[in-house]
Amino acid sequence: MNAADRLSLVFAALADATRREILSRLAEGPATVGEVAAPFEMSAPAISQHLKVLERAGLVTRTVHAQWRTLSLQTEPLDEASAWVEKQRDEWNLRLDALEEHLEGLKKNEAKKQ
Repeated sequence: MNAADRLSLVFAALADATRREILSRLAEGPATVGEVAAPFEMSAPAISQHLKVLERAGLVTRTVHAQWRTLSLQTEPLDEASAWVEKQRDEWNLRLDALEEHLEGLKKNEAKKQ
């Protein structure tokens, strides 16, 4: 999977409020599927679908110990998404600065003509 595809999966996973709440819970530490599902009023299959989306995006890993399945947050995909957003912000700030400079130049030229 290339980086762009992974970013698409991460942003798609983050687009849902339930999945963001699950990630917030896992930011506190690893948890079982039951612990993660407890605060939500939705079916176990619905929670399972949300977890699959998070796992596919690389945001959550699942380990199995005996009959327990423990979920853990993986922060690397979030770091990559954050870096992408910061890069976009930096590029737009440079463009806006250049536009501001251009507009100031136009204002000065208009003032000289009058």
